[in-house]
Amino acid sequence: MNEPSRSPSRVWVWYVCCLLLLATTINYMDRQTLANAASRVQADLGLNNEQYGQLEMWFAYAFGAGALLFGAIADKVGVRWLYPTVLLLWSVMGFATGFVESFAGLLVCRTLLGLFESGHWPCALKTVQRLLPPRDRTMGNSILQSGTSIGAIATPLIMNWMLTDEPGSWRLVFQIIGGIGLFWIVLWFIAVREEPAGQPTVVDPSRKPVAPLPLGLFIRRIIVLIVVVATINACWHLFRAWLPKFLREGRGYSESAALQFTSAFYVATDVGCILAGAATLWLHRVGLAVIWARWFVFLLCSLLTTLSVVISITPAGPWLMALLLAFGAGALGLFPCYYSLSQELTVRHQGKLTGVLGAVAWFSVAPLHPLFGEYIDRTKSYDLGVAIAGCLPLVGCLTWLLLWGMREQTARHEAAADSHG
Repeated sequence: MNEPSRSPSRVWVWYVCCLLLLATTINYMDRQTLANAASRVQADLGLNNEQYGQLEMWFAYAFGAGALLFGAIADKVGVRWLYPTVLLLWSVMGFATGFVESFAGLLVCRTLLGLFESGHWPCALKTVQRLLPPRDRTMGNSILQSGTSIGAIATPLIMNWMLTDEPGSWRLVFQIIGGIGLFWIVLWFIAVREEPAGQPTVVDPSRKPVAPLPLGLFIRRIIVLIVVVATINACWHLFRAWLPKFLREGRGYSESAALQFTSAFYVATDVGCILAGAATLWLHRVGLAVIWARWFVFLLCSLLTTLSVVISITPAGPWLMALLLAFGAGALGLFPCYYSLSQELTVRHQGKLTGVLGAVAWFSVAPLHPLFGEYIDRTKSYDLGVAIAGCLPLVGCLTWLLLWGMREQTARHEAAADSHG
């Protein structure tokens, strides 16, 4: 959209953020349908755990490639048409999955689903960056990211309601969930009526520019973002893809019990995501610099994910459930902090930066899935992979502390606030 002559209303800004939440919800519903139906799909199509890991691997590779592609497009053409286009395309692939009859067909659908779903994040993060100032971005990103939990909560509940003992009953679920995206497209065009050159911004074009980053500091921050995005995504996506199977095969829960707890798990992740944004706002309002507020929240969330070590040795029962809920709250709470960090480097090239970081995340995660599946087939145990995955975000947290340049970031926020005032 062209730069408006005046700032958009706060009501409209937060309404658009809610549309981003809804898009994330649809994104995750289409993604999580396979994870929740994995045992049935494997039985119907004759797949082993390594093949299931390959599906996740190629989804991830396609997602990484798509992140690069759509990140560049988002910077060039804007989001008013790109966003609904990619949403329509991934919805079509989710719908088509309900018709597959072979591993090859399923692989094609999952790969194309990953390719088109990747367009969501450059569009969404670029929109948040332009709509909200730094102090509000973590909260805006929390709203955006919490859609992952809502989608992951809704999907197992829908499946638990719709699945029957009939072979292939999972197919209709894919088709219904794949059709939901059409409603979002209508809402988007009603709310976002102009484009043609860029996105709306609340940034005052008359304010003084902040000095560019020194090259050395810029490179260090790129390294931080690469390490952070790789570690938090490895932690999150290994649990996202394998949790229902871990509960059923690793801890002996029934399909119904696993689906019900999976919904509860994602309720906890949603709470953690929203609390991460709220805690960052609160810490800043009581006097902590924005960058330190984000880091402390990220540290707390990283400590929660290390509960995976305890989870790996805990048998089925109430303690396992409680530990998984605490882990989930921390795992998703990491993301709003990371997104806000990535939005500090560039405005003009935010889409490309999001795409590159998305590619790093998904290319690094992709080979882990078949390795995890092969390890499970060989050892009949999920425990070692679960323990390791939850410790990874601490690596990103320490890298952020050591390399980002916290004092320099505080000074830049203060300079930006002064020039805006």
